[in-house]
Amino acid sequence: MKISAAIVGRTTSPKRHEIDARWLMAYAAALGETSAEYFDTTRPDGITAHPLFPVCYEWPVALELRAATLGDAIAIRGVHATHDLTLHRLPTPGDHLLTTARIVTVEPRSPGAYVLSRFETVDGQGRPVSTTDYGSLYRGVDCDGGAHRQKDEVSTRPTREPNETSSADWSTTVGIAPTLAHVYTECARIWNPIHTDRAVAHASGLPEIILHGTATLALAVSAVIRHAPAASARAVKRITCRFSGMVRLPSAITVQGGKPSERGDGNAIRFEVLDVEGRPAVTQGAVVLARSTQET
Repeated sequence: MKISAAIVGRTTSPKRHEIDARWLMAYAAALGETSAEYFDTTRPDGITAHPLFPVCYEWPVALELRAATLGDAIAIRGVHATHDLTLHRLPTPGDHLLTTARIVTVEPRSPGAYVLSRFETVDGQGRPVSTTDYGSLYRGVDCDGGAHRQKDEVSTRPTREPNETSSADWSTTVGIAPTLAHVYTECARIWNPIHTDRAVAHASGLPEIILHGTATLALAVSAVIRHAPAASARAVKRITCRFSGMVRLPSAITVQGGKPSERGDGNAIRFEVLDVEGRPAVTQGAVVLARSTQET
């Protein structure tokens, strides 16, 4: 099986999403959030979206792009490998958003073909809301020649900065209930049967159903926010990570991170996630916070 370099530059038509309080609250509830900022609709500023909520409205666009560029036999081999989300602002109840996606990179890696897709979401006035670079690794799949990238890939994204490793300043354990994948699926409106159907998971070569990578990442982001001094969801400007392993259900994860450190696009808090056996599940993680309330 091979992925053609000709898919680089393929784009979906804009997909419209209507964001309401019910969806925002359901997503936060699936993650076990209890803060009033996610649920109290009487607050003067209204409720706040969880910073990783954009994955919810990006999912149907991802399916459309995948169907247009890859066959079913290749698509089933894909795993979420990298995630880089920039929040221009958080979505809010009443938003009418438009999301488009395009393939910006196809390149060979030792386990298989790496495909990077970019999701760009704007509001009804055309103002940017979120931009995500979503990397997928298709295990055991070849691609044409070397790396193929769209010419404007570098210029349209913030500069990446070194993700230095250091000893953790804090650590917390998060329990993963046996039903979390089912709850997350329905609340996020992200349905992939390897996360909820044991027979499908086995047919895909997995030992059991596994938690969505975005659910693991969202739980980690929540932990980072709780440990950041005076931080809130509204302060999050960027989230980056690499997925390194699976999280089974039921189990637990350990999120460990550092103190905020100044870098070009804000104050970054680096983190990683370990599975119940201490193996890396998420590495090279960073949550970038606005330097001041004026930036939120």
